[in-house]
Amino acid sequence: MGGGYTGLWTALALKQKQPELDIVVIDKGLCGSGASGRNGGCLLSWSTKYLSLRRLYGEAEACRLVRASEQAIYQIRDFCLEHDIDAQLRLDGILYTATNPAQSGYMDPVISGLMDGNINNWERWSLEKVQKDSGSPRHVQGYFSPAAGSVQPALLVRGMKRVAQSKGITIYENTPMDSVREGKPAVVKTQLGDISAKKVVLAINAWMPQKYPSLNRNIILVSSDILITEPVPALLADAGLNDGKAVVDSRLFVHYYRSTPDGRLMLGKGGNMFAFNNRVHPAFDQPSRYQAQLRHAMASFFPYLNNCRIERTWTGASDRSTTGLPFFGHLNQQHNIVYGLGYSGNGIGQSYLGGQILSSLVLDLDNEWTRSGLARGPLGKFPPEPIRWLGAMAVRGAIRRKENAEDDGIKPRWIDRQLAKLAAATGKLDKG
Repeated sequence: MGGGYTGLWTALALKQKQPELDIVVIDKGLCGSGASGRNGGCLLSWSTKYLSLRRLYGEAEACRLVRASEQAIYQIRDFCLEHDIDAQLRLDGILYTATNPAQSGYMDPVISGLMDGNINNWERWSLEKVQKDSGSPRHVQGYFSPAAGSVQPALLVRGMKRVAQSKGITIYENTPMDSVREGKPAVVKTQLGDISAKKVVLAINAWMPQKYPSLNRNIILVSSDILITEPVPALLADAGLNDGKAVVDSRLFVHYYRSTPDGRLMLGKGGNMFAFNNRVHPAFDQPSRYQAQLRHAMASFFPYLNNCRIERTWTGASDRSTTGLPFFGHLNQQHNIVYGLGYSGNGIGQSYLGGQILSSLVLDLDNEWTRSGLARGPLGKFPPEPIRWLGAMAVRGAIRRKENAEDDGIKPRWIDRQLAKLAAATGKLDKG
């Protein structure tokens, strides 16, 4: 259920492991019409989440997951090359920056942990190189990793759909799931008919809480809002933005941006709209409500683009977990129904690993994926409504005041610093 990255990577992994399987994918719209086709296209690893991984799963597993997440980036590239998918995939790395003195040193504990695990591939760049290669003097510090890049997300997911069909996987688009009747076999009910299946994979991510309220408190839906400019290749090239690297700052409500092959700037910002009771609000399918903030951010980073036309803005729902990491498991202890969600705004590369986990669970394998802590379900809960939403609004306001004060060189208020720590405990919100 679900024809985005998670569903398609799972179907493809199953077909690779057991070609004789009869696999059906259904999606309520088009494959990729959810988060998979409208995210910011930043192809990143789990290396910046190493400390969280180590705390939750231990050092050995954290190191394995970081390595696997970096390998996944190259495996996605190889998949595109093998199947002639022109997804504008460019593995030019990621530049992780600070934009004011208060953010300086944010990466130091992570780098230290990665070095202790002998898995560090980040290097600190000089200020001159950071500002030159980021295209903006706003950045005052930066670390670079080559194991990252960018991709046109919709081209990737539509290419995956084509490959899946060529391998004999049946795909029904515009086929919403009404419900799943548990049992053996499970029965997936749709308006067009029922599907009887020995195994069911629920890969609907942000829409899971609506269908399965038992998971409602394990995630919180938050928007990531994005703009893209008209083509301005000469301006971007003059500024140094002439490759596919992703640039991410150190705010909790993170800014991220990249250029496109045809010379556009794509800029996004996380942590804007929080959905009450995890309802997928119609605003998630509309132009951004936060265009003023996006334009302000663009003007701040790139004043030389002030006269540039914004061609489009959009919004997407990110399913954020309490840990900032996805989780996978069996639904209601039903051995033949598995699920995965909670990518927390970092899902392009990680959904490839999600496909490995879910396919291994479906096939009842005993391997590193089924034994992983990621495959044991959610590890925490948010408070019930309305406390969750009211708390999110309080924390959001505190973070905005704190980060605005830091931008102005002013010490933030104590209460804002304390409230911001609640979000900092699970990492950034979020990269689209």
